[in-house]
Amino acid sequence: MKQFVALYFLFLALLFVFFYAPTSAVSDLLNEGQTKLTLYFLNMFLQPEQLQGVDIWINPHYKIIINKACNGVIPVLFLFASILAYPSKIWHKVLWMGIGYVLFSVVNVVRILLVVYVTQTGEGHADFYWSHDLLGNSLLMLTGLGLFVAFIKTSSRTVKDF
Repeated sequence: MKQFVALYFLFLALLFVFFYAPTSAVSDLLNEGQTKLTLYFLNMFLQPEQLQGVDIWINPHYKIIINKACNGVIPVLFLFASILAYPSKIWHKVLWMGIGYVLFSVVNVVRILLVVYVTQTGEGHADFYWSHDLLGNSLLMLTGLGLFVAFIKTSSRTVKDF
């Protein structure tokens, strides 16, 4: 267990440095591409002209900005660090990292659409807070936890090996 925790934090730091922090062209390209992908899927479900650039207009006076922090990369990196730290075969890790990326991309779009809907139909800023910070982040955490549990349950290693 100590080895898993140490590896988890090591992989988490490395993944954030190389794929999230503005330390390289790769991280900038990855985050820009993920933001564009998120915006592309959001545009399919939002009202016409509601998405303008990276802004989702809730009403004429209130908008949500989809930037690097909202593109879904952060929870993916947390999942990837967990998967990389867990003792399992490499093909199994790659498979579950792919599944996790796709599922998190979908869940992130659903999360943003949920925040937009709740904020639009509610009182504005207060509804944004609970739908984004509480409900939306809980949805991402439960998705990550569910994916990691499924990864462990399908791994060829047993808990004793861990």
